[in-house]
Amino acid sequence: MARITPPFQPDADTPASSPTATPPPGAVSDAPGRPSPMAVARDYISLTKPKIISLLLVTAAGGMFLAEQGIPSLTLLAWVWLGGALASGGANAINHQLDQDIDREMRRTQSRPVAGRRVAPRYALAFGIALNIAAFVIMVMLIRPWTAGLLAAGLTLLATLVYVFVYTLWLKRSTPHNIVIGGAAGAIPPLVGWAAVTGSLDLPAVYLFAIVFFWTPPHFWALSLLIQTDYARAGVPMLPVVSSRRQTALHIFLYAIALTGLTLMFGLLPQVGIIYLTTAAALGAPFIYLAWRLYRQDERRRAKATYLYSLAYLALLFVAIMVDSAVAV
Repeated sequence: MARITPPFQPDADTPASSPTATPPPGAVSDAPGRPSPMAVARDYISLTKPKIISLLLVTAAGGMFLAEQGIPSLTLLAWVWLGGALASGGANAINHQLDQDIDREMRRTQSRPVAGRRVAPRYALAFGIALNIAAFVIMVMLIRPWTAGLLAAGLTLLATLVYVFVYTLWLKRSTPHNIVIGGAAGAIPPLVGWAAVTGSLDLPAVYLFAIVFFWTPPHFWALSLLIQTDYARAGVPMLPVVSSRRQTALHIFLYAIALTGLTLMFGLLPQVGIIYLTTAAALGAPFIYLAWRLYRQDERRRAKATYLYSLAYLALLFVAIMVDSAVAV
């Protein structure tokens, strides 16, 4: 079994008196080695993982369009997106602080701001907490009615808590089922979008949650096949590390089937129409095919194709939900 490393490292990885010590974030100086304001800004933006945020915002918008059965208020959409982006970015910044030790062991992540010692861990943690506080306040104060704002803010905070405490601190380092359960955090944004419009949680919103929940494992398992060596070096028990690549590919295939079936079942609800249903079928078939092809022959290019397709799959599926809702009559 691969070595599992402890979740925390001291804030001061290098003594302040050391010639290699990293200056405090935000420091501005003409001295060699001091970060420029632009470099500091890039590092703090990097802490939020903007590419991940963009997909979460698409799923939140899908929940809003579906709840509205049309185009939601653009002002409301802006507040949900702002609050969601801040909260997600904050959770990601906290993740940088908590995972700094394993990030340094993985080639893919060793240059991240905290792992690369360009941002002090305590600053990343404070930044993440501040962003989540700002997200909660914005949603409670600006989304009306206040009951909808409070529910949306509470769900957004719940997503951060699940990601930080359930996934990052507990499951990620302890079980190959980490992404199966911990993936619930990434499935909450559609609930936030629905709640912001309706002030409640109803069956269509639960379906959206389930779709993202079932999409998450095959997506991350395909990624884990690409960086299996990194995960093994860092002691993270992802499925291909503790089981086998073939078993991982089989799980991807089975989840692709289950996910496609779930999306088609969702199409039976009256809130969605033929645009969504045909899109779900058209997107699901290639996903199953790619997963089956990966199971039949384990090649890096096939794992990469499955991973990249899974990203496009979720985005296009939720765009279809938006279009279907916008043209509903």
